[in-house]
Amino acid sequence: MAEKVRVDSWLWAVRLLKSRSLATNACKGGHVRVGGERVKASQQLHIGDEVRLRMHGVEKVVVVQQLLSKRVSAPLAQAAYLDNSPPPPPKQVQAWVPRRDPGAGRPTKRDRRAIDRLRGRDSHL
Repeated sequence: MAEKVRVDSWLWAVRLLKSRSLATNACKGGHVRVGGERVKASQQLHIGDEVRLRMHGVEKVVVVQQLLSKRVSAPLAQAAYLDNSPPPPPKQVQAWVPRRDPGAGRPTKRDRRAIDRLRGRDSHL
């Protein structure tokens, strides 16, 4: 176990990001915060630090439990942090739209009118 670890190296080691270069770019882009402050990739982490990582519109909030400088197996990586992330927002229910079989061609006029009725549109406009 290391005494000091860079933020980008730790994010890669605990498998929050796929590569160290992605972790470095996330730090450069301001997507990583430690203790509420944006950090550079070379910032040193300490046990108990709160790391916030924003990726793909979702924020992960983790507390450092163990300092790792090399990539480890997934179970060991999950033991190195405590996940305090908020639950994901509920998925919105999509309206059912009839699907056509692949290769069935374009919808006929009758099919199009049925689709328009289901979507609540006037078919004669």
